[in-house]
Amino acid sequence: MPTHVDSVAKVYAASLFELALSQGSDAPAQVGEELDALCEAARADAKFREFLASPMLKRVDREASLQRILQGWASDLLSRFIMVLCRKGRLEHVLEIGDAYDQMLQDRFGKIEVDVFTVAGGALPDEVAATVKDRVKSTFGKEAVLHSYAEPSMIGGIKLRIGDQLVDGSVATRLRRMHSAMLDSARSDLATNPERFMDGGAGR
Repeated sequence: MPTHVDSVAKVYAASLFELALSQGSDAPAQVGEELDALCEAARADAKFREFLASPMLKRVDREASLQRILQGWASDLLSRFIMVLCRKGRLEHVLEIGDAYDQMLQDRFGKIEVDVFTVAGGALPDEVAATVKDRVKSTFGKEAVLHSYAEPSMIGGIKLRIGDQLVDGSVATRLRRMHSAMLDSARSDLATNPERFMDGGAGR
């Protein structure tokens, strides 16, 4: 999900997006999927992030490794773009570039990313996914692209993050709200009817 995106990332993302558009209507989405896969790998693997950003690694060695990594699954456009980032020493911005590119893709094609948190993670049941997409469509007017994540501390239920908005329907949150409501009610009752909480007051 997009977070803070700096101006450098936006410039590079815009260049990649324009190049993808020039290659046909399907190219931007394909490049986006490839870039997202690369960014997800970097987010999941600290050693890979270090490989991308470390100043200790010679550029020529990093380029050779990147060519092997990208070969066979990344398009020629994305491969050439990643090499440009490498040569210019901008690979450390790849996550922000990925976020900026994804935002451009959503804005252009009417889609919005939704992070979905459940206890176990994984794909949502079809009926739940359909409900989430329908509600996002009615609220934002855009097609939801769902990304599932595990959050065992939730106990149960579902939680959505859409941009900087959090929609929390988890069991843990509902329990906290119920508990808070009960305490508020008790405080209000104590303030207005203190005699009920005194010895013998319950029968009055």
